[in-house]
Amino acid sequence: MKANDLLSIGELARRTGLSVSAIRFYEEKGLVEAFRSSGNQRRFMRSDIRRLSFILIAQRLGLQLDEIEQEMRRLPQGRTPNARDWSKISRSIRSQLDQRIAELERVRSTLDGCIGCGCLSLRKCQLYNKDDRLGAEGVGPRQILS
Repeated sequence: MKANDLLSIGELARRTGLSVSAIRFYEEKGLVEAFRSSGNQRRFMRSDIRRLSFILIAQRLGLQLDEIEQEMRRLPQGRTPNARDWSKISRSIRSQLDQRIAELERVRSTLDGCIGCGCLSLRKCQLYNKDDRLGAEGVGPRQILS
């Protein structure tokens, strides 16, 4: 491994947009692994930019940290993941993403109908919640999210 293949934690933070403390957090979780320089400073592989970028993307897509950790365990440590490694993760999370997309589309359609109704209140709404029957079923936005 060449010296320019390794990045300081500050360089990694600049490249990913993450704070140094966030990178340390992900390191503690085992999602990235630092090498130590002769001066005991953290050095990260350049490929950790992709690992951290995947974490950011996965969080934006709605994956929870434990789900991200589970997927990242599939990646090799000590070497740059290749296209085949990333493809396995992509296939693994595809069904979760498809489910989330379907849920988002359903919510969008329901919101369009609710906003179009004009009352903007599920308590008063005679179209979606006649006589506030949903209030008797429990808390939360079940009509829109279920």
